Amino acid sequence: MKNILVVDLAEKTHHDEQIDRDLAREYIGGSGLAARLLYHQITPEMDPLGPENPLLFLAGPVVGTSLPSAGRCSVSARSPLTGLWGESNTGGFIGPEMRFAGYDGVLLSGASDIPCWISIIDGDVKIHPAEELWGQDTYQTQDSIREILRDPKARIACIGAAGENQVKMAGIINDHGRAAGRTGMGAVMGSKKLKAIAFRGTGKVPLADPDEFKQAVAEILNVVKEDIAAQALRLAGTAGYVDMGSMFGDMPAGYYQLGEWEESSHLSGVRMTEEFLNRGVACYRCPIVCGRETHTLKYKLDVMDGPEYETVAAFGSLALVDDLEGVIYAGHLCNRHGLDTISTGSTIALACDLFEKGVITSKDTGGLEIRFGDVELSHQLIEQIAHREGFGDLLAEGSAALAVHFGVPEMAATVRKLEIPMHDARSFSGMAPVYALSPRGACHLQGDMYGVDTGQGPATELGILPGDRFENSEEKGRIAARAQAWRSIYNALTVCHFMNPGASRIQRALNAATGWDYSLDDLLLAGKRIFTVKRMLNLKLGSNAEDDRLPEFMLKSFPAGGTTGFVPDLKILLRGAYLEHGWGPVSGLPSPDTLKAYGLDFTIPDLP
Repeated sequence: MKNILVVDLAEKTHHDEQIDRDLAREYIGGSGLAARLLYHQITPEMDPLGPENPLLFLAGPVVGTSLPSAGRCSVSARSPLTGLWGESNTGGFIGPEMRFAGYDGVLLSGASDIPCWISIIDGDVKIHPAEELWGQDTYQTQDSIREILRDPKARIACIGAAGENQVKMAGIINDHGRAAGRTGMGAVMGSKKLKAIAFRGTGKVPLADPDEFKQAVAEILNVVKEDIAAQALRLAGTAGYVDMGSMFGDMPAGYYQLGEWEESSHLSGVRMTEEFLNRGVACYRCPIVCGRETHTLKYKLDVMDGPEYETVAAFGSLALVDDLEGVIYAGHLCNRHGLDTISTGSTIALACDLFEKGVITSKDTGGLEIRFGDVELSHQLIEQIAHREGFGDLLAEGSAALAVHFGVPEMAATVRKLEIPMHDARSFSGMAPVYALSPRGACHLQGDMYGVDTGQGPATELGILPGDRFENSEEKGRIAARAQAWRSIYNALTVCHFMNPGASRIQRALNAATGWDYSLDDLLLAGKRIFTVKRMLNLKLGSNAEDDRLPEFMLKSFPAGGTTGFVPDLKILLRGAYLEHGWGPVSGLPSPDTLKAYGLDFTIPDLP
């Protein structure tokens, strides 16, 4: 492996760099290693959409192997949406193909003077002009590049209109519907005038102990195949959670202001399977097959990507839309234009809330009546956002900016300016500290306590145990922090969160793949190291413990529904999480001694 390809887009040059072995062991890969490699490159003075912002694609050490569900790739930079640490994560085949082509990662610096795209084929790197591709949507771009390369098996990561127009919630799309969606990484790519990166390789990923790894994989595969949650995902996709989420009060409705909404049953994954499913779609070497390929008669499309749960909730219940066919099409439009469905759907729902409460009128929206329940309006606004047209130009800045623009910052459902995902912290108390502390802003992939407390993602060997979903205690905060550390390992390995065979089996596979000697304690420590280095990077960029909060309106109880009368006690939950991370129980700051214990001495000058 050549480790990292470094491309200067301004100079149209490239070279290879080796990853320091000690750094690789300490931070593993993916977004963990990315945070360490970019720590000194990302500065407070840097414009997230300026040429100096580095953009790093990076896979983990088990990606491209026979390990089930080990096919993801992280994308990291300073976020144009939040101004803080930005990371996103995509499935499909792009991560494995990058490794087969000879690289663990691609680091992009500078900005091209003309639209361009990069091909990386078995270590052969070329930078091509992309004027003819500029303006194509993400599906057209992938098809066009495969035709140019005369290779239908090439894997392409690309941007659509949203990335080209530097929409701050723009994502990067690969494999016709897989997305590195969150924090605006597509806008960073667009600011560099980079339309796409194409990978094709015939290499193999090296293993330190192939026989031991084979045995570890066989054991993990058996566990994953028998996992009930994995079987449910195979049957109904992630949208299968709609019914359970509604029952628990976890699926938000009416912009997080309704405790129950009966029409959510119209959006279920079971209904999607029965009426609109063509087939299940798997990412690289994944036995779970949670992806969906769908069709629609209403919009006259025989083949379209099916939405995930987050997309269904964002364009469905959050906006009080019960038209599943329209919701599927909204997700499809976002994928074609390269938009994060969570941030896009949430921003549109906020606009509906502002309109219905009289904060904005049709004079502010270019004549549009922006009300809940109108999916066709969502389609229209998606187009406006992607092309920065009309009212969409303001929506393209995200929810936090929209609320600030109209003088009501308290009405935005964001943490650190990132839109909150489609899980309500009133439903699972552990999600409150998870959202409040997640480095990239509110994130369900940095500690999925809704999964832990329903028995879908515990790691009992690490003390991540299911419990009362309404518990307010320091111990619940500690469990949430351990879950954050554990998912930091997953995001460093860049493996799927739906693959949960137990921590010791992951440990065995990692050691066999790399030759490292990680114990379970070492893994938990590495997770805390990764989580804390991102915390320190955000401190350097101007975020602090005052940002460890949820919107006040999301800390008010509902009179009815699955969470009747309950709100998380964020103060006590945060105290427990701070203590578990080794930070001050009140200040939320790592002490110099903690930083030294984590091997983060280099960050001490950034303490306030």
